[in-house]
Amino acid sequence: MTDTVDIADVSEGKATAVRPGVYSRGSDTVDAILKAALHVLIEEGAAAFSLRRIAAQCGLKVGNVSYHFPRKELLVQLLLEEMLISYESLLDETARQPGLTAEQRLAQVVTLCLDDIRTKRTTHLFTELWALANHNEFVAERVAVFYRYVHDIIATFVAQLNPTLEQKDVEAVALFISSTMEGTTTFCGFGKPWEAMMPQIKAITIKAMIDLAKSVRAEDIHGLSAPQNQAG
Repeated sequence: MTDTVDIADVSEGKATAVRPGVYSRGSDTVDAILKAALHVLIEEGAAAFSLRRIAAQCGLKVGNVSYHFPRKELLVQLLLEEMLISYESLLDETARQPGLTAEQRLAQVVTLCLDDIRTKRTTHLFTELWALANHNEFVAERVAVFYRYVHDIIATFVAQLNPTLEQKDVEAVALFISSTMEGTTTFCGFGKPWEAMMPQIKAITIKAMIDLAKSVRAEDIHGLSAPQNQAG
């Protein structure tokens, strides 16, 4: 089996998709399998995600699919790795453009994430991946790798906005910002009850997260500056 994409290489913009199985990058068969796997997860959910169902979706025999991807988990791994590469391109086109301030870069990242959450692909895909991760250690680890990448991107700009914070505290702030954005999926994602309010939520999130990144102190993060109870 081949090696997988190194997350450090992705974050430096050097990665190429290394497919975990027996395949040829860009081959019609492999691309059809990936498209079918994505379709099953998005349209039918984690419960339907099997090599047999994926094979039926792309009109192949199960043996043909398992030859390229012996386990369905490898399809999850590859789907996430290729999403990372696509996000790298989006970051290059937005948050990494020259001449932007750290505030503008963080705002671009928040915008990219929340706009993406509004799509059916992302709302459905990650909901189903979280479901798979609850019962599959391999999938859970691959999902964690994906989010560590997101946290590292956010942390870069938090550190620029608040250079007094130690790295561990920068990471805590980045995790909070990431989890806050991800939490909108179940409320404001595609087809969700408050989907129409995402533009307002995005505006609030951009302001709140920039203000937080700039003003939060180590004592706030560690609960050492909680307001005193004022009786009377």
